[in-house]
Amino acid sequence: MRLLLMSDTHLPKRAKALPDPVLAGIADADVVFHAGDWVDTATLDLLESRSRRLIGVYGNNDGPELRARLPEVAYAELGGLRFGAVHETGAAQGREARCAARFPELDVLVFGHSHIPWDTTAATGLRLLNPGSPTDRRRQPHCTYMTATVTGGRLTGVTLHRLPPR
Repeated sequence: MRLLLMSDTHLPKRAKALPDPVLAGIADADVVFHAGDWVDTATLDLLESRSRRLIGVYGNNDGPELRARLPEVAYAELGGLRFGAVHETGAAQGREARCAARFPELDVLVFGHSHIPWDTTAATGLRLLNPGSPTDRRRQPHCTYMTATVTGGRLTGVTLHRLPPR
């Protein structure tokens, strides 16, 4: 099972559209995650129309229309792994322990908010993934997104993709 992970698209404020490599990746993915801060409903409509399966949550910059269509936290069982998605997880310091305590039932937590890519594992085995942002790099050198594969109940091939400057 092929996954594509993104967050913090902030369209159309930070970019006019999703980058072509992300759109191509959506077509190849079995499941697309978006960890919040869509900002516009057009992006949600686009991902719903192009994704085989979309798992999304709202973020702090998402208004009432998006909050009416998306949960604050989403859960899914994919290929034998228990996934969750949420926008905010708090400060980087102590994140693994905080998230492991909040989500003890999960194997993988996809999150956003910081625009900073993140890939760590808590002492409990919870894998935390932040794909960064494909449209708003903030203080990062590149805009980013992630891909991964679920095979035989394991998460493999987690790859951070750096996008070329616009």
